[in-house]
Amino acid sequence: MKKTILVTGASSGIGRATAKLFQSKGWNVIATMRTPEKETEFTELANVLVTKLDVLDLDTIDSALAQGIDKFGKIDVVLNNAGYGLMGTFESAKRESIIRQFGVNVQGLFDVTQKTLPHFRQNKEGMFINISSVGGRMTFPLMPLYHSTKWAVEGFSESLRWEMAQIGVKVKVIEPGGVATDFGGRSLDLQHNQEFAEYNEFVNAFMKAMAQSMNPETMTKPEQIAEVIFEAATDNSDKLRYRAGADCEQLLGARDKMSDEEFFAMQKQILGL
Repeated sequence: MKKTILVTGASSGIGRATAKLFQSKGWNVIATMRTPEKETEFTELANVLVTKLDVLDLDTIDSALAQGIDKFGKIDVVLNNAGYGLMGTFESAKRESIIRQFGVNVQGLFDVTQKTLPHFRQNKEGMFINISSVGGRMTFPLMPLYHSTKWAVEGFSESLRWEMAQIGVKVKVIEPGGVATDFGGRSLDLQHNQEFAEYNEFVNAFMKAMAQSMNPETMTKPEQIAEVIFEAATDNSDKLRYRAGADCEQLLGARDKMSDEEFFAMQKQILGL
């Protein structure tokens, strides 16, 4: 019997690449997105259900799960991928923006997970694969809110795996580094109030360094991250964390070996700050 994966945020980036890879490997795919009416490619592929799921809308989560189970009979893996980055000085962040950042990246993941659990518990098997980030284990400047959501995903996943083991369900975490997606476009919300002049020099210097480092030609491709996700879904291990991308391996490898002071000094030198 074919296995089935549900992917949140399948319209672009890692989610899209993952949906395409699993479909090519013979899996059934529930490709969910906020605007499924705009999708054309997935609707032409066999064994793919395209449906609406907005992690901020509980009704769409219920509907997507019900449609997927109705069409394919069972869901084996849920990829909690939907998310975006809120960037900028914390003093500039609007309260509603902070709430939305945690709503999408954390509460949305919680809701999809919790609503899937009755199905997994009934089947006595299943798997959650949660997309974290290199930024779930270390930080960069101007991203305290994004990082805090990814650290939350890490802590949630590590603790959840204990109770999930009681019902035969596995939990995996993927930690991509820099990915050649639209994270710097529609998946990035930059908020900095220029009137807070004390921050401006630092903000401008960091944004320049970030722009120079985010070269799509040298960054990890979404398809490479999808391969790591497929490995996590199929390696039959209890491994929790999967590092994805050469930069993730390098950064977290250095972070593992260095003191806080040593690592911060290295970052400052690399970023020219």
